[in-house]
Amino acid sequence: MSSDNKRPLPAAMLATIGVVYGDIGTSPLYTLRECFSGYYGFGVEPDVIFGFLSLIFWMLIIVVSLKYLSFVMRADNAGEGGILTLMSLAGRYASDKKTAFVVIIGLIGGSFFYGEVVITPAVSVMSAMEGLELLAPSLEPYIVPCAILVLTILFCIQKHGTGGVSKVFAPVMLIWFIVIGLLGARSIIASPEVLSALNPMWAIGFFLEYKSLSFFALGAVVLAITGVEALYADMGHFGKMPIRYAWFTVVLPCLVLNYFGQGALLLRNPEAIKNPFFLLAPDWALIPLLILATLATVIASQAVISGVFSLTRQAVHLGYLPPMRILHTSDMEAGQIYIPVINWLLFIAVVIVIATFKHSSNLAAAYGIAVTGTMVITSILSCSVAYRNWHWPRFVTVTILALLLFIDVPLFAANAVKVFSGGWLPLTLGLVMFIIMTSWKSERFRLLRRLNEHGNSLEALIASLEKNPPTRVKGTAVFMIRTTNVIPFSLLHNLTHNKVLHERVILLTIKTVDTPYVHNVQRVTIEQLSPSFWRVVTSYGYKETPNVENIFYLCGLEGLSFRMEETSFFLSHESVKLGKRPWYLRVRGQLFLALNRNALRAPDQFKIPHNRVIELGTQIDI
Repeated sequence: MSSDNKRPLPAAMLATIGVVYGDIGTSPLYTLRECFSGYYGFGVEPDVIFGFLSLIFWMLIIVVSLKYLSFVMRADNAGEGGILTLMSLAGRYASDKKTAFVVIIGLIGGSFFYGEVVITPAVSVMSAMEGLELLAPSLEPYIVPCAILVLTILFCIQKHGTGGVSKVFAPVMLIWFIVIGLLGARSIIASPEVLSALNPMWAIGFFLEYKSLSFFALGAVVLAITGVEALYADMGHFGKMPIRYAWFTVVLPCLVLNYFGQGALLLRNPEAIKNPFFLLAPDWALIPLLILATLATVIASQAVISGVFSLTRQAVHLGYLPPMRILHTSDMEAGQIYIPVINWLLFIAVVIVIATFKHSSNLAAAYGIAVTGTMVITSILSCSVAYRNWHWPRFVTVTILALLLFIDVPLFAANAVKVFSGGWLPLTLGLVMFIIMTSWKSERFRLLRRLNEHGNSLEALIASLEKNPPTRVKGTAVFMIRTTNVIPFSLLHNLTHNKVLHERVILLTIKTVDTPYVHNVQRVTIEQLSPSFWRVVTSYGYKETPNVENIFYLCGLEGLSFRMEETSFFLSHESVKLGKRPWYLRVRGQLFLALNRNALRAPDQFKIPHNRVIELGTQIDI
C-alpha cells in the first residue's frame, strides 16, 4: 500500500487536494456556462440561475458527499478502490450466474472510464485556453494549437515519472481552490441574494416550471461532478479520512463559493455568460488566473492519465487485457507507473478529439454520458457488496439502491440524449475497450482449456521419471506452469526432443489474487513432489508486478535456494490457429490473435534474464 496512507493527516489532505480533486476542481471553468448554452435554450434569467445553482449545490451534497464519501468508499479491498475493485468484491460471494453479471457490468464500468478519459484532458485544458479570447479576440485561432502543445508536453514527461512534478501539484491546487473561492466570495458579497439558491425548493421549482426541458438540462448540471469517480479510485493512495476531510474543509466550500459567485455575476450582468468563470476576476488578474487555470487543468489531466495507467495494470493482472510493458517511475511509490502503449494511444486520441471538436462547449456536449453510466454501475455493485459482503438487511440495501438509482438513472438518461452531439465518442471508445477485454478473457480461457486437454497426470509422470529417469544434467530447470496440477507443454517437449532432465525441476506458478497486495510472508508456497521435483506457487496482488528475482529470494528464505546462473527457464510458446467457428467468433478470434502477437512475453513480464530462457513452441487450434 502506498506510503501516502502513513502521512500525517494535514500532509495527506494536501496531497489529496493535489491529485484526487483535480478533475472536479476544474469543473467551474465550464459547468455554469454550459448550463446556459444554446443547446438547452435557457435564458440568463434570475429564476433559471437560482434553479441551476440549487441543482449544482445539491448534486455536490447528495452524489459526492453522501453517496461516494459516506457509502461507496466503505467498499474497499485492503484499502483500495475503483470500479474493478468493486467488481472483484461484489463477485466474491455471489453465485456463478450472478458473478458473470457482476463481471459484465464491472467491465462495462471500466470501459466507460476509458471512453470518458479521452475527453477529460481535452475539455479541461481547452476551457483554460479559452481565457485567451478575453485577453484579445485575435488570439482565438491559437487556442487549439496551445491546448495541443500543453498536452503534448504533459504526455511526453510521463516516461520520466511525475514524482518530482507532483510535489508542486498539491500547493498549486490548494492555491487554485483558495483563489476560486475568494473570487466567488467577492462576487457574492456584491449580490448576496444569490445565496437563496441554497434552498432546495429552487431546484424543485425549476423542474416543476420547465418540466422536460429541465430534465435534459441535467446533462449540463452533471458536469459539476464528473470527477467523482476519482474519489473512490484513488482511495488506496491516500486513505479515506484525508479524502473526506479535504472535501468538506477545502474543496466543497470553495466550489460552492465559486459557482454561486458566477451566479451572482450573471444576476448583475447576464452578458457575462460568454465566460463567467474568467469574468469573475478583475482585469489585472486575468493573466495570472489564466496561468493558474492552465496549471490546474494540467494537474487534473495528470490525475486522469495516472488513473488510466492504474486501471490498465489492474485489468492486465486480472486477465482482462494482454500483458504489456509497465514501467515503475519511482523507487518509493509502487503506484507511480508508466505504460508506454496506453500513454501514446491516449495522446493520439486526445489530439484528434481537440482538433475535431475545436471548442470546449462541443466537448462538453459529449461529456458526462460515460461518467453517469459508471455511476449507475457503482450504485448497483456497492449495494451488492453491502448485502453479500457486509450482510446488511435486504430491505436496507434495496432501499439504498432505489434512492441511489433515483438520482443516477435520470442523470444517465439526460446525458443519453447527447449521443448524437458527441456522446457517441466515449461510448464508441468504451465499446471498443469492452470488446477487447471480453475477447481477451474468453479466448485466453479457450486457449488454456485446449492446452490442458492432453489429460496426462502430473503425479504419474513425475513417478515415472523418478523410477526410469532420462539422462540427468546439472542445474535447475524452472518450468512456468499456469495451472498447478497440469503438465506444462514445455516439459513434455523437452523430454520428447531433448530427452534430458535437469537434476532439479521446479514447476513455477505465478498467480494473481483478487486483493491489491499480498504480504511477503504469504507470497510463496513450496511443495516437494518427489526427490527432484518441487512445486512453487507464488501469489501477487493485482496492483503488484511479479519479479522472478524476488521469488528466488523468498524461496531461499524457505530453504529452496537458487542460483540464477545455474537455472534455465523453460517456457511454452503457443502458435495459435483459429478452428472452424461462426463469423462473429472468428472476428473475436482474429482480435485475440492480434493482441496475443503483440503481448508482452513472459521473460519481460516476470523480469527473467533473457539469456536464461528456452522457449519451446507448440501449435494449438482454438
